[in-house]
Amino acid sequence: MHFFSFLAAFLLALRISRAIKFTALHQKWRMILRISAGVPILLFIIFNERLSDDGVLIVAGIYLLLFIEYLKKQEDFKSFTVLLNAHYPLVAAGIISGIVGVTFDSFYEKWESFFVCAQLAAFSWIFLRLSTSKKQQQELRRINERKDELEAMVAARTAEITQQKNELQETVKELQATQAQLIQQEKLASLGELTAGIAHEIQNPLNFVNNFSEVSMELIEEMEEEMAKGDMEEANAIAADIKQNLEKIRHHGKRADGIVKGMLQHSRASSNIKEPTNLNTIADEYFRLAYHGLRAKDKSFNAELVANLDPNLPLINIVPQDVGRVLLNMFTNAFYAVHQKQKTVGGDFKPRVEVSTKVIGKEVEVIVRDNGSGIPDAIKDKIMQPFFTTKPAGEGTGLGLSLSYDIIVKAHKGHINIESKEGEGTAFIITLPLS
Repeated sequence: MHFFSFLAAFLLALRISRAIKFTALHQKWRMILRISAGVPILLFIIFNERLSDDGVLIVAGIYLLLFIEYLKKQEDFKSFTVLLNAHYPLVAAGIISGIVGVTFDSFYEKWESFFVCAQLAAFSWIFLRLSTSKKQQQELRRINERKDELEAMVAARTAEITQQKNELQETVKELQATQAQLIQQEKLASLGELTAGIAHEIQNPLNFVNNFSEVSMELIEEMEEEMAKGDMEEANAIAADIKQNLEKIRHHGKRADGIVKGMLQHSRASSNIKEPTNLNTIADEYFRLAYHGLRAKDKSFNAELVANLDPNLPLINIVPQDVGRVLLNMFTNAFYAVHQKQKTVGGDFKPRVEVSTKVIGKEVEVIVRDNGSGIPDAIKDKIMQPFFTTKPAGEGTGLGLSLSYDIIVKAHKGHINIESKEGEGTAFIITLPLS
């Protein structure tokens, strides 16, 4: 049995050479493995005649050990580690048997059968591990194939998801464009609400301007007559009246100019630039415009307008166009609510809409309150949602309160709270930070 280690080295070289035959490693290692397969045969021939069987066992064990260690140091043979490690028991059995045989001859003869069995068991262990290794390699190959399949599936799924992502991005762009169009439509709709109110409001100052202009013309004629008579005292009195009329003309002219500028500011796109603004002025302006806008549609509609505006309200940094749109929407909704209730209840009902402003700590509070029909509890959580409206089809876009929420909460870091009791009225409470 002294040739087991040489045989194992020979078979190991053949096994590895056969395993890499159809790989890129074959050309690199073919000659070395052939030589490695021939060396054990050559060594057996040389030492079998010169050494005892025990000496051959030692030489064979050492050669097998060196051959294994050499292969394990090569990166190309990492996959054969299990097979290489399976040879260590044979190396140990061979070398120990040889050393015991040389050193303790009588002991070896007594237990020779044991040492032979140990070498046979170690040699058999190699084939057992080889069989196990094949199964492991097959399982590994199957796992790798499955891995490749999964990677292909992942790649296909990734490509599909990427395509879906691109499609979603395009859809988002289209939705954003549609949203911008809808917002512009909402702005135009609110501008339409203003038009009738503006026509009514601007008529008053224009009438004053025209009337005072006519009176002033007559006074100038009278002054010329008095000056011709030499009555300078009367002429000076008439001049004072003309001056007073001109002051009134300038006042009402500025009033008309303010209304027109407010309309233009409301209609133009928001600059998103905050600037110090008198919130009372905006609230008062849009309060009356919203009321007269509804009256233009229904001449029979009348409501009590109550404005409790804090005269000490400081300027606050806001985007005037945007906050103006919010207030106009709130006022329009309030007048619509009391108007609808008036139609339902009848003549005994007295519509009332109130706007108030005040400073609370580091915030400004604006309250728009009406005594309309109120908001049912079931829909309170929905009224700020885009496209949700309680108005009949064609009378509302459902974007007014949604845009108001975005402007106050998202753009100005404020709050919108709702207090409402069905059948009694509603209050929208807007809070904006002072700075």
